Parts: sequence; C-alpha cells; structure tokens
Amino acid sequence: MIEERPLRLAYLSYRSKPTVGGQGIYTRHLTKAMVDLGHHVEVFSGQPYPVLDPRIELTQLPSLDIFNDLYPGRFPAFWELKSLPDLAEVLQFSTGAFSEPLAFSLRAWQALKPRTFDFDIVHDNQSLGYGMLAINRFLPVLTTLHHPITVDRRLEVTAAPNWRKRISLRRWYSFVEMQGRVARRMPRIVVVSENSIDDIHQDMGVDRERMRLVHVGVDPDLFQPMPEVRRRPNHLITTASADAEMKGLRYLLEAMAKLRAEGREITLTVIGRAKPGGPSDDLITALDLSPHLRFVTGVPDERIVELYAESEVAVVPSLYEGFSLPAVEAMASGTALVATTGGALKEVTGTDGETVLHCEPGDADALAAALRRALDDPKLREEIGGAGRARVSELYTWRQTAIRTAEQYREVIAARRHALDRGSV
Repeated sequence: MIEERPLRLAYLSYRSKPTVGGQGIYTRHLTKAMVDLGHHVEVFSGQPYPVLDPRIELTQLPSLDIFNDLYPGRFPAFWELKSLPDLAEVLQFSTGAFSEPLAFSLRAWQALKPRTFDFDIVHDNQSLGYGMLAINRFLPVLTTLHHPITVDRRLEVTAAPNWRKRISLRRWYSFVEMQGRVARRMPRIVVVSENSIDDIHQDMGVDRERMRLVHVGVDPDLFQPMPEVRRRPNHLITTASADAEMKGLRYLLEAMAKLRAEGREITLTVIGRAKPGGPSDDLITALDLSPHLRFVTGVPDERIVELYAESEVAVVPSLYEGFSLPAVEAMASGTALVATTGGALKEVTGTDGETVLHCEPGDADALAAALRRALDDPKLREEIGGAGRARVSELYTWRQTAIRTAEQYREVIAARRHALDRGSV
C-alpha cells in the first residue's frame, strides 16, 4: 500500500524563464498546485530563475549563463570555472553543443547528494543529463518529457539554408543523444500527450511501459472570458518563439499577408520576441507587415488574458507541439482557436468545427482558409470559444495535473521500496 502522507519533492528545472517557453510556466503552476495539495516543494533551477509561489523555496544552481538574453553564446572567462559542472559546461559548449542540461544535472547531483534524507522523490523537468542517473542511485527520480527534442532537430536541420548551418545545428542538438540514453534508464517518464508517447518511443527508444500520460493544465479561474473587454475586429493573437521553425510563425505571417491582399484589415499580436535581422524579422519586412503587427514579451498572465479578450481569433500555427499551453490558454479564455494538426494539437484541441478550427501544418493557404472561416462567422467564433473553454475546464487544469503527477510519485516511491526490499537496488 502506498503511503498517503504529504510528499517532500525536489523539483529540478535547468532553466525556468517565467513568461516565455513552457518550462518556466510548467514549473510555476505545477509546483504551486502541488503545494495546494499539501506537499512540500523545493525548486532547484538555473538561470533564468522561475517566479514561484511564496510558499516554495528556490535553490539557485547558477550556470555559466552562456545563453543569456543580452550576450547569447558568450565564452566564459577562465576565472569563472570553479567546479566540475562549470568545466563540463564550457567544454561541451566548445564543441558547438547546447551544454546546459548536462551541466545542470551535475550541479543537481552535487546539491542533492548530501540531502538524501530531505526528499522523498526528485522530479526532473526534461534536463535528462547524466547526473540524473547518479541521483537515481540514492533518490527515486521521475522525469517529465514534454516531447522529444529530436523533432526540433529534424525540423531545424531540414529548414537550414546551407550545409554549414546543418552541421552547426547537428552539433548544437548533439545533447539529444544524451537525453535518449538517460530517458531509457529512468524508472518513470511522465508525458503530456499520447502523440508524445508515440514519438518518444519511436525517436528515443523509451519503453512504453516506463511512460505515463499526465496532461498539462491551465488555471481556468485566471484564463477566462472577459466580456467587458471589446474584441478588436480582424485582430489575431499567437504565442511563438519567432525564429523557431517548429512554431510555424512564418506560415501565419504568409497567411496574414494573403488575407490583407484581399482587403481585410488583419492585425496580429505575437506573444514572443523577434530577433532583429532574423528570418521572421526579414519576412515581416518583405511582406510589409510591420505596421500591422506587434510583439509583446515579459508581460504577466493577467495581461495575456486581456490580450486574448481583445482578439477575435487565437492562432497556433505550429508544425509540431507535444501539447501546447498557448492552445489551452486561448481556449480557456473563450477565444475562438485556429490551430494546425501538428503533433499533439489535434488530440489536445478537440473536434474541428466544435472546439477548434483545424488546418494542416506548414501550409499558409490552408491556414488562411481556416482564418477566413473564423473571421467571417461571428456565431461560429462564439460557439467554438464557449465549447473550447468547456473542454479545457473538464480536462486540463493544474489541479488535475498535480493530482495525477502525485499519483506517479507514489508509484515510483513504492516501486523503489519494493526493489530495496528485494535487494535489487
């Protein structure tokens, strides 16, 4: 029988940007929901550090911050190298690889080793560095794997403009091989969609028996309709890492240009940041969309809810998603959603014409057609917005995510105790 007392959780996240990217958002909301259930949580994170509930302790495990926002890709000075993880980080970076997951896992191992009796379980948020194998020798470990980064690598390499860029990308993504080796040896992997289970099994060789489905959530009391806010006619909203091929922003920009060419006064808000001189920036200029588009970044959730309320249609143009927090946040806000069927989006968002309007990924014409369908039918937008919110409220809340994740913690702890009793650990 699995003991039902509150658990002591060490939660690990190698970077936890508060408002951009899924890792920081997942960290903030899941840990809060865990504390709401009565569990004790301590978060261990590298930069950027997360915004946490005041009840949660943050232990900082600073990296060399090679990929900071001001000087991304800087090379650390020799006097900054003060530990084995620092050396591992800079040596791996010197080969052209992304070095944070490995170095963070080693720092986490060093931090947790003298604290074996402080925690019941360790939750790794997709670092999957070799240090996790060492931690698993003295504490049970559960890992969340949102989707296999092999997909990001495949899409980025395919879209690369030349062979030099392809070689550079393959070096950058070489850490994915480490993640696969570690994932195959983890006792339990929590995965956020059935689609990701299939892809992780196929791309990373993780046994299906080691994986469990636990959906990501949303706070329906925060992300909710704001009928007092007037929607702006023909205004769209999306959340996208502007130059990440997987997010498909360029297809939305092309679809927007097509609709404007028809005489529609389409405008767009992008929750994210465009790199000056990057592919998205160049495309916006080429399509003459700058006056009709704005990027918003670093804003709190409350402002994001208002931005959804101001928009007639929310768009997720991704080529692939392991789940898609922006999709369920838009649905919870009651805003009509247009989304591709890339990755898990079809699974998460529901039925076309009922809770969402679907289109094929990577097709600007199909995306433009779905947007026409939404913009031309106010009644359909209202029905989809209402049904989408009902779907999210039933299936995807952070409380449900925390309850199901805690169930996985207890199963992993019980399996560990059973193995210890048999002398097999």
